[in-house]
Amino acid sequence: MPPAPHRPPALAWQVFRGSDAVRRGLLTRHQLRSPAWLRLGRDVYADARLPRDHGLTCRATALFLPASAVIAGPSAAYLHGVRHAATFDTDVHVLTRRPARMEPRKGVRVHTTDLVPALSPTESADRRERATTGLTVTAGAASADRWERVTSGPAVTAGTGPADGREESMVGARVDAVPTSEPAWAAWETAVWVDLVDAVGIVDTMLALGLATRATLVGLARQHLYRPGGRRASRVFDLADPGAQSPPESHLRVRLVLAGLPRPVTQHPVRVSSGLVLHPDLAWPEFKVAVEYDGRWHADPEQLHRDRRRLNQLVGAGWLVLHVTGRRLRQDFAALLREIRAALASRGWRGVARRR
Repeated sequence: MPPAPHRPPALAWQVFRGSDAVRRGLLTRHQLRSPAWLRLGRDVYADARLPRDHGLTCRATALFLPASAVIAGPSAAYLHGVRHAATFDTDVHVLTRRPARMEPRKGVRVHTTDLVPALSPTESADRRERATTGLTVTAGAASADRWERVTSGPAVTAGTGPADGREESMVGARVDAVPTSEPAWAAWETAVWVDLVDAVGIVDTMLALGLATRATLVGLARQHLYRPGGRRASRVFDLADPGAQSPPESHLRVRLVLAGLPRPVTQHPVRVSSGLVLHPDLAWPEFKVAVEYDGRWHADPEQLHRDRRRLNQLVGAGWLVLHVTGRRLRQDFAALLREIRAALASRGWRGVARRR
């Protein structure tokens, strides 16, 4: 029979090591198996009321980070606010400086670097302390160096605090501060580690949110062009575009370019006869061809009405408009590519993709 839920105030809304909670007499091993707690891995538990998102698994991973390690890549992008960069079930990416080592753990992908300075030099002021609940936290202010310690703000803590808005327990320490790659470097790591199409989608959102600028990323790519992954990162940054309105739009745009089509313009302004200015998702202005991505919300009757009116206005302005659904993007891309290629050819494209 499962034990009755028992949730000491010191562990409410917390992520913690089970062995520490038992050693301090807060719980018994039997009580750890109650529905009050979610087991996140070997000796790692969380209040079961916490949202099951990537922020939660990052908090769990932070309990075991060596002093020279940070949450990095797409995991860092998630913590900075790019919610589609990772999910509860995807691996947490960690970067550590050689020769430091981190014990292998399920669901954690460890990368190493020899960049100098790779981590904040103020480790003594930034050290992790074990508090009364046995939770590991990051203390100290943000570093101005390559890494910054992200210690506050909704982007980092969203999805990992009390779900009902009540005050957090003030007993013990919390893993609300997670050592994280600063945004530009998170973009670099994502570009090097993640599938190219997915990486561009993440970097698109980082640019759109103002987490990094194109100038910063271009400078980073030039500075590290000849390092491992440098050319790949440069390619991702070249393909990135902050005008994308959703990850599927990013993925569609990149796949079309990789397939040899000319690079489309995102959100190109088109003035129609009514005086309105419309912005199709993807456009080739010189050929007056546009592509609209229809997400799930487009099935709503009111949205469908607006879409059809928008389509009629674009057609009336002389544009050839094709619509793409998520299903076709995932399952029928070859046929979709042929249709868009044919539309461009019908408007004068001669099959040569000009680099923008």
